[in-house]
Amino acid sequence: MQSKQVGVTDFGMPLGLKLDPENRWVKKAETIPWNEVEERYAGLFESETGNVAKPLRLALGALIIQTQYSSFSDAEVPQQIRENPYMQYFCGLPGYVDELPFDSSSLVHFRKRLTPEVLGEINEMIIAKAENKPEPPPPDDDDDGEPENEGDLLVDATCAPQNIRYPLDLSLLNEARENLEGMIDELHDPADGEKPRTYRRRARKEYLSVAKKKRKTPKEIRKAIRKQLNYIKRDWGIIVNYLANGKALTDKHLQRLETIELLYEQQLFMVENRVNRVDNRIVSLSQYWVRPIVRGKAKAKTEFGAKLDISVSNGFTRLEHSSFDAYNEGENLIEIVERFRAREGHYPERVLADKIYRTQENLKYCAKNKIRLLGKPLGRPKKDAAADKKQTRIDEIDRIEVERKFSHAKGSFGLGLIRARLQTTSQTAIALSILALNIAHAGRILRALFRRWLGVRKFAVVQ
Repeated sequence: MQSKQVGVTDFGMPLGLKLDPENRWVKKAETIPWNEVEERYAGLFESETGNVAKPLRLALGALIIQTQYSSFSDAEVPQQIRENPYMQYFCGLPGYVDELPFDSSSLVHFRKRLTPEVLGEINEMIIAKAENKPEPPPPDDDDDGEPENEGDLLVDATCAPQNIRYPLDLSLLNEARENLEGMIDELHDPADGEKPRTYRRRARKEYLSVAKKKRKTPKEIRKAIRKQLNYIKRDWGIIVNYLANGKALTDKHLQRLETIELLYEQQLFMVENRVNRVDNRIVSLSQYWVRPIVRGKAKAKTEFGAKLDISVSNGFTRLEHSSFDAYNEGENLIEIVERFRAREGHYPERVLADKIYRTQENLKYCAKNKIRLLGKPLGRPKKDAAADKKQTRIDEIDRIEVERKFSHAKGSFGLGLIRARLQTTSQTAIALSILALNIAHAGRILRALFRRWLGVRKFAVVQ
């Protein structure tokens, strides 16, 4: 289902009321090429059976509103749109309607269909509309006349924390034990006889006796973990016996069972070897794909969520890479620069990035393509080291912009805490944060151009 963009004057309002063209949601709507986006991606929301599918503008608009107000739950978003005519205009409704635009459960389907790849292309459309630049010719590798390097490319990585409970080993094992006990209750049939003993009351009491202590010694924690591991092993054997006798679990429970098996193996390995680290460590049973990301920050040395790379050029941000597994961000620099070249038709003059990006491979690549990579040069200092030091200081100051982007995205657009529950929708939430960040930047550009045009017009009138 497609929807044509409605102008401010055409939007239906109750008698005597009208929309303010300077409202922020009206300005945000002007930054998005809705018709182009609708024509390209309307097929994602087609429905040949059942209810009429929602238009893409309504789906995307609702997700952007939720990203702008990260405190809005899925149930709150349609209520806010119902009460706010400006939000209804932003979502493409032809006029103010005092009814819910969609059910709250629809937001989950919107997030599943608007994948990070789709949102990345929409992000490029928004940037292209704001910059209003002609598309550069494709680079010709056989052409000796390489265009001169121009512009800056800022690159950095961060972690988008997932909304999970802090992963204490003892609490994770207690949750796993309770999950197994719930599966046993579901699998047991009273006609089969007496239910096998699980000692759940004793296990719960032993867990609370340690968990409630303000100060716990490492010996007490290890002892409590061993006890929970024994209970899990016993419950696991009971479930395996049920499954061998023809009982069946749901797909959701089977997935949880696999996660608990991996958690048991990891915790048993750490207890027996007296270590605190293991590869691919499970930190959440419900969101088993989340991994600890060591960042070494003062606030939190380890964060739990997706790690992502972004690039900033001309004030606009792009999501270059994201993964729930830890990786070295320096490995992605060459690919990021090549994408910049494909977009702009030339290499950047400067790449402003952290020291971790200054690998031997990246340094050789940048030197070959006459790109200045931020950082202290290797080897002995040159005679004009003072000039190099001054330029490095200028580059470091210019690199602060990418830190501001992170701060803005985490503080205002939900990147500071991802509340989605699925792996796919969590990735979509990250991409939406970057999209909303660019919409805000594009809106500032439009307001600046409008003020400049208004100033020129006033000057002309005075003349």
